[in-house]
Amino acid sequence: MTFNDLGITPALVAALAKQNITAPTAIQAAACPLLLEGKDVYIRSETGTGKTLAYLLPLFCRIDPALAATQVMILAPTHELAIQIQRQSCDLAQNAALAIRTLLLIGGTAMDRQLDKLKKKPQVVVGSPGRLRELIALGKLKTRAITCVVIDEADQLLTTESVESVRTILSAIPAGRQLVFASATEQTECASVVTQLAPHVVRLNTGTQPVNANIAHSYLVCEERDKPDVLRKALHAMAPERAIVFVHRDGTAETVAAKLAHHKIPVADLHGAFAKSERKQSMDDFRAGRVRVLIATDLAARGLDIQGVTHIFNLDAPSQSQAYLHRVGRTARAGAKGYAVSLLTEQEVRLVRRYETELGITITPILLRDGRVCTRDEVINHP
Repeated sequence: MTFNDLGITPALVAALAKQNITAPTAIQAAACPLLLEGKDVYIRSETGTGKTLAYLLPLFCRIDPALAATQVMILAPTHELAIQIQRQSCDLAQNAALAIRTLLLIGGTAMDRQLDKLKKKPQVVVGSPGRLRELIALGKLKTRAITCVVIDEADQLLTTESVESVRTILSAIPAGRQLVFASATEQTECASVVTQLAPHVVRLNTGTQPVNANIAHSYLVCEERDKPDVLRKALHAMAPERAIVFVHRDGTAETVAAKLAHHKIPVADLHGAFAKSERKQSMDDFRAGRVRVLIATDLAARGLDIQGVTHIFNLDAPSQSQAYLHRVGRTARAGAKGYAVSLLTEQEVRLVRRYETELGITITPILLRDGRVCTRDEVINHP
């Protein structure tokens, strides 16, 4: 199966070749024909399988560059994910030599600049529900030519307070518009909302394993107060090329980042309390390799696709298996190997069985001994 076989235009196929993408992934092969037909589709596939291109490619085929009006709207739950999608859209248009303009519309950015850019009539807008809803209400974002709305990370946007903004936005879009949902998972509450919004939606789900098989899972047991120090030692022992450390709260992110920086470990902090410019700088530093550790909350890292992330550390253990799934999905992308390490108290070890049972994985207990990582069997056999 090739992209040509799927009906993707030669210009876009050539653009993909410039990025060394020559064969579609399973979800791309499944989604492209249906989206080219204009059907409502729920794209569900594990992280790192190319969901963004799965909807961008067919939608770009259907956009009329000669029509100076917004034709596609893409919603994302975080600024970082919106920026990532917009960057990928711009790269696709540029490499394909298509006169398709994409505009990023998120909060935390001067409204006046966004209004000026809207005057250039972008064919694609990517943004956060709050800012898109605001611009539509002001009459500044025209919706009459929109033929498709994409709701990325649907299980996040349709199960939080954002769902009302999504409904309001959709009510302003002409009837008959195409709806595309994308996520690695689909919660029961989300499924119900999707059915209401798109009664005839086609659900695609590729792969039988919810968790990437290229990820090795392990856990360390320690006291809660010792977690930052144990994390520091684990970073030294495992020497990750790039690592994301997940915490529950913004305050914890700041504290851990400060402690790691004190020990000369290059680190960046990414969470909602930071200004947009500071968060962008953190992401740029991490992507460029100027820092090798990124501290993040679940919301901050939602949907991010960062090449070269070798390790995920759960400093604060997620209580739900789906949250664990989303976290570890930041590593082992595009066929690479990855490692997920959870720092657990004795009371939190019970979560291991939950993850293993609900996700179908094995999580190995490990220890730190003399600056290296070992299993318990190794310690018993070689005291």
